Amino acid sequence: MIKHKRKKVSFMCTAFRDGFQSVYGSRVLSKDYMPVVAEAVKAGFTNIESGGGASFQSAFFYNNENAFDVMDSFREICGPDVNLQTLARGVNVVALDSQSSEMIDLHARLFKKHGVSTIRNFDALNDPENLLYSAQCIQKAGLKHQLCIAMMALPPGCEGAHTPEFYTQVLKRFLKAEIPFDSLCFKDASGTSLPATVYETIQRARKLIGSKVPIEFHSHETAGVGLACYLAAIQAGADIVDLSLAPVSGGTCQPDVATLWHALRGMDYELDVDIDAVMQVEEHLKEALKDYFLPPEALHTEPRIPWSPMPGGALTANTQMLRDNGLMDKYGEIIVAMEEVVRKGGFGTSVTPVSQFYFQQAFNNVMQGPWKKIAEGYGKMVLGYFGKTPVAPDAQVVQIAAEQLGLTPTKESVLTLNDQNPNKSRSHYEKQLHEAHLPITDENVFIVAACGEKGIAFLEGKGKVGVRYNQPSTPKAAQAETYRLVIGGETFNVKLDGSHATVNGEVFDITDETHLEEKASTPSSTQANTSSEKGVKIIEAGTPGVITNILVKPGDHVMAGQNVGVVEVMKMETFVKAPCNGTVQTVFVQKGEQIKTGQKLFEVVL
Repeated sequence: MIKHKRKKVSFMCTAFRDGFQSVYGSRVLSKDYMPVVAEAVKAGFTNIESGGGASFQSAFFYNNENAFDVMDSFREICGPDVNLQTLARGVNVVALDSQSSEMIDLHARLFKKHGVSTIRNFDALNDPENLLYSAQCIQKAGLKHQLCIAMMALPPGCEGAHTPEFYTQVLKRFLKAEIPFDSLCFKDASGTSLPATVYETIQRARKLIGSKVPIEFHSHETAGVGLACYLAAIQAGADIVDLSLAPVSGGTCQPDVATLWHALRGMDYELDVDIDAVMQVEEHLKEALKDYFLPPEALHTEPRIPWSPMPGGALTANTQMLRDNGLMDKYGEIIVAMEEVVRKGGFGTSVTPVSQFYFQQAFNNVMQGPWKKIAEGYGKMVLGYFGKTPVAPDAQVVQIAAEQLGLTPTKESVLTLNDQNPNKSRSHYEKQLHEAHLPITDENVFIVAACGEKGIAFLEGKGKVGVRYNQPSTPKAAQAETYRLVIGGETFNVKLDGSHATVNGEVFDITDETHLEEKASTPSSTQANTSSEKGVKIIEAGTPGVITNILVKPGDHVMAGQNVGVVEVMKMETFVKAPCNGTVQTVFVQKGEQIKTGQKLFEVVL
């Protein structure tokens, strides 16, 4: 009997980039996982995702590591032949904000210099104008360019985009624009696409680009249909798929290598892998990550995701920030609020940076009331400053965004706008480095362009580690007790734990009643609060966050409405304004300080 020959399916290992992003918000130190990378290479892994995307900023923001050093380590460990792939976002490259031509070209040259082989390049709006120049730069730098189409399913009841016909037209526009590419990827960061849509889309793509160009498929298990979509993609003609390794697989991440290997048994396809070697690598990775706090929301599917398509890579990054700011109790409300934000935003694909815009606007709608505060990124998106959305955004939301941001809708190309903006030029970033007395190198210029003030802080040696580790378990007899109190019409969540109490996320010595009384008297608001006594006004924090800039010093005269400081929360920067004319008496906080609601920021004498 002649044994039927099965088609080999290749995979790219995403564990060390998207796996970490989707489970830990990229808060994993390279020293802990690089030995496992070496094990993966020994096991025969030839395609490894090694950086880019959110992991570039996270290295500086949370790990106190230089992302370029991490890339160098990957190449040193993997040797010259392994394909090391990174992720880029067209005109945004590896930042949330879009960049100028100078920075887009510098991105490609630096990533080539630091050992990258291939750059996967996508635009959340699938706008060809946002991809053409970056694609040219990537190939000019000697890298392979993987052109990417961003996918998702629309919330039930919506129509007008994200169908096989829509993706076919996107690919035709890419081909007409003559965007150069070596391979094609279909990327669903939220894991919401329908298996039938994936199958038909890839079949149509194969007919358009022929049989020689590799097609890759990427999804997540966040909505519970990821593996079904992988099987559909393979049957439709995909040559390679993205897979991860336990403990950073399934849930908010990609399916596991072993899971797909098993699912293909008995089919006409087989995963090109030594499965026994893979299982050994997984055990090494589990051991390497055993001390890291694994967020419970990363471990399971979320039934609401098809209505509120939050990508796995953004979901845990945002919940980690909510935990940092004592706001995790708002997560459920924010996810529910996100549905309306997506429905009214023009159907940009929920992948970075658009997914973050969606989440930030939903966060604002929960914390400050529906559409009372437009998140800058979301507002600029509906106004056209990130390119053309697949369908027209809600007209009322566009009007609100224009009024709040003081901007008019535009159809100008993003690259043209950025090249005309002096604050996005190389000379602007070099000036920032010069003023901070830092070396002006290509790497430092790009770090500042992508990471802003936090990049400067890192280069100054002021970076902080924001990694979360498991906490020792509490003996049963000493377990915390939780209460919900209402005082003067305001609700306080109180947790008693030994000699300490946690009130709305803030920890106090339980024996010091003055602190608890002070907390109970603090107004809870999402906007800056002020209190006055005898001609003195105290400006208090209206929300948790990080002080990213202090714009005044004691003795400065200020006018009512003048910006006196900047607070970042959920990657959004908000100005703190003077409530009156007066003189700054005291600055209570420092740049880089994590603050809590009600904390004193400034004292102004009338």
